[in-house]
Amino acid sequence: MKAEVINPFLESARLVLEQVIQVSPSTGSLGVKEIAPIENHIWIQVGMTGEFSGNVVFGLKEQVALRIVSVMMGGFMLTELDEMGQSAISELGNMISGNASTILSNQGYSVDITPPKVIKSESNEHPRKVLCIPLVMDGIGELDIQVMIS
Repeated sequence: MKAEVINPFLESARLVLEQVIQVSPSTGSLGVKEIAPIENHIWIQVGMTGEFSGNVVFGLKEQVALRIVSVMMGGFMLTELDEMGQSAISELGNMISGNASTILSNQGYSVDITPPKVIKSESNEHPRKVLCIPLVMDGIGELDIQVMIS
């Protein structure tokens, strides 16, 4: 995995989270993680095509997603990730990926992203091992950026 693919997603996620939910996330340790279905988790999957192809997946506990969506919706507290909540968390993945693809483009790489897809834990069908970068948001929780790009 090349840093030129990972770093734009990390940079973009930090910027978008700061703008959207007014939290400056700290970066956890980069590592390889085995993906398995986890109860009460969701994943926002965004595909990439062009010079890099594969998927970037943002993984988080449903409670973390609810906290993020609540902030995105002006403090309106959600108790379940309904259609509106899924749309909002999906848009967060879209914003991060769109910014990352712009950064990659500015670095001379031609890439396109696919619309985000929200995947619940019971339908998780990701490859077994991925490169993972956790972002820790104080008072909210953790967002894992899982990169499966070749």
